[in-house]
Amino acid sequence: MSDIAAATWTTRVGGQPMEIPATIEGIRATLGTADAEAYDAEIGRTPAQDLHRVLARWALPAEAEEEDDAIVARLKTGDFSGCTSQDNSRPGAA
Repeated sequence: MSDIAAATWTTRVGGQPMEIPATIEGIRATLGTADAEAYDAEIGRTPAQDLHRVLARWALPAEAEEEDDAIVARLKTGDFSGCTSQDNSRPGAA
């Protein structure tokens, strides 16, 4: 059986691949005391169907949130460069 505490997700931040913890305990181990208390409280009240999103948010570094904020700000200005329409991404779509 694999060491579940060593489980990771792979993502990209700043265009670079990054491994982040993929277990409740693994994520908690990366947090300071105050953040760990807030994390425990949030995890304890999160519905199961939302748990993966909450865990991912806590696991990602601050740079990932800053990158997301910059993308949202760009989209709000109407700049959709680099975006792909879902209608055009389906096979057979015009």
